[in-house]
Amino acid sequence: MASHALILLQIIVLSSLAATAFSLSPYYYKNICPQALPTIKTLVEAAVYKERRMGASLLRLHFHDCFVNGCDASILLDPSPTIDSEKGALANQNSARGFEVIDEIKAEVDKICGRPVVSCADILAVAARDSVVALGGPSWKVRLGRRDSTTASRTQADIDIPSPLMDLPALINNFRNQGLNQRDLVALSGGHTIGFAQCLAFRGRIYNATNINPSFAKERRATCPRTGGDTTLAPLDSTAARFDTAYFNSLVKQRGLLTSDQALFSGGSTDNLVNTYRLYPQVFRKDFAQSMIKMGNIKYLTGNQGQIRANCRMVNN
Repeated sequence: MASHALILLQIIVLSSLAATAFSLSPYYYKNICPQALPTIKTLVEAAVYKERRMGASLLRLHFHDCFVNGCDASILLDPSPTIDSEKGALANQNSARGFEVIDEIKAEVDKICGRPVVSCADILAVAARDSVVALGGPSWKVRLGRRDSTTASRTQADIDIPSPLMDLPALINNFRNQGLNQRDLVALSGGHTIGFAQCLAFRGRIYNATNINPSFAKERRATCPRTGGDTTLAPLDSTAARFDTAYFNSLVKQRGLLTSDQALFSGGSTDNLVNTYRLYPQVFRKDFAQSMIKMGNIKYLTGNQGQIRANCRMVNN
């Protein structure tokens, strides 16, 4: 009986150690490759300096990656006979971008480190943080140690990535499915303080919605006709290249570009949070950083799960 209890105790201790060993840490690369994070930061800053919009694109890549089977860089995999690429999903096709920047970062980091030790999933997470900082947003300690998936799912991407047409109950349910609450929903939606959306994503709102500022609708219709011009871009808020609280101010004025944006301020349970973030930028910055960390923890791979890809676009042979 005593020996049985001892064995059970050993199993519990070993399980605990394994869980600790495989949990993410901001210091994961401190000894493995200390120059990895500074290298990513330098290249992200250069990319954002070259094109301010790239910051929003890199942030979006991380978001769309994490919402489909976790933060595992599945979004980066190109189509192949064995890969149902998420790049072909409705939310990503002809709109997800920044892949070349990730490729450049991966090549340089592997060169600096001497071998592929930094996962593509971690590169996405760090690049998202560095993009936000480059555009004036908050910083946070990115937890690291993720590994890359060996599969992708366009079908799952079409199910899990929130649609710009969603109403508030659908958004709440979508985020709840990822372990995220309403505060996370509003904070992370605040990422729309940077970047642009295509006409196809907001056409229905500017022509059919009743909870929209008439002058704003008219302004947007000028570049987004009823037919054609699907890929024409419009800024998600009035300061699309600066991380601030203009996004939340626009919602209060019924100038949200997407249906899913304005849904956050339409007499529902998230109205108070929108007002809080609008009036207290420091609260938004703090909550955004915390929600980014929380999102980065969605179903990640560690230990012997997955792999460290040599090329972010394909699974290792």
